[in-house]
Amino acid sequence: MSNEKDRKLTRIGVFYDGNYFYHVSTYYNCYHSRKSRISVAGLHEFIRNQVAQEEGTDVRLCQIVDSHYFRGRLSAREANYTQLYNERAFDDILMSEGVITHYLPIKSWAGKREEKGIDVWLALEAFELAYYKRFSVLVLIACDGDYVPLIRKLNTLGTRVMVLSWDFEYVKDDGQSMVTRTSQDLLEEVTYPVAMHEIIENRVRKNEPLINNLFVTKKPTEKISTPATSESDSLPKTSTILNLHKGYYGFIKYPPNNLYFCTTDLVDIDFNDLEQGASVQFTIGKNIEGKDVAKNVKLVESVDEQVLPVQKKKNNPD
Repeated sequence: MSNEKDRKLTRIGVFYDGNYFYHVSTYYNCYHSRKSRISVAGLHEFIRNQVAQEEGTDVRLCQIVDSHYFRGRLSAREANYTQLYNERAFDDILMSEGVITHYLPIKSWAGKREEKGIDVWLALEAFELAYYKRFSVLVLIACDGDYVPLIRKLNTLGTRVMVLSWDFEYVKDDGQSMVTRTSQDLLEEVTYPVAMHEIIENRVRKNEPLINNLFVTKKPTEKISTPATSESDSLPKTSTILNLHKGYYGFIKYPPNNLYFCTTDLVDIDFNDLEQGASVQFTIGKNIEGKDVAKNVKLVESVDEQVLPVQKKKNNPD
């Protein structure tokens, strides 16, 4: 009997709070020394190994049988081309990992765009699927205390719950302090609370393949010595946005090479409000590899807007 129990499959269901996952991934890509987004494939590999460790079983007997991603998003009418492209590209990644997507339209309330009903939808789907599919462990990627009732309901089914949580803080380029903390009430209710930030920052484990695979692998580049920044680089330059990618970085047209910029390099503008071809002002800085990148990027008036007052003055000398 003991041998049969040891060979029993541990069925795992994974549920993403999409907005929270995007926030965490952006932090590691733009503010953390890793400078890379979270890999969905690497995260699933980590989950299987973590469940195996907590359950005291073979990782080969721990399989993700269901995974779901919930997030609000703009309608096709409101979103620009870049946003639509980025959403489709991320959908491709989720599909390749067998993750089922669930979207609700983002609505405007008092002039502010907000997600409404996503957490309720996630909770309802998670409980229903746990009931019918009998997950051994349900993994929740979220930080909100609103999910406490869900966890209590899952406990009545005998479904063990694992929460992957990240606590971190950073300072944006504009000096604004940002803090992310997981609800303590949430952590106290779950079977397996997993502090991802502590695992990632653990010096003993940081070079383990399992930890490194949590991040998207970037193509290796040849490191060069960082040249001194010239006085001319600190002067504002003006050009246009060549293209935008994945909702967090883009390139500015600036011969002989185009200049990279990240969402953290923006001044008084949200990345989602940028458009290809828009005129921007920026300075030139250096990345950790010594390559030129754009810094302090902000929108400037179009040529037409700048010329129009001059034309009016010529036509009306008085």
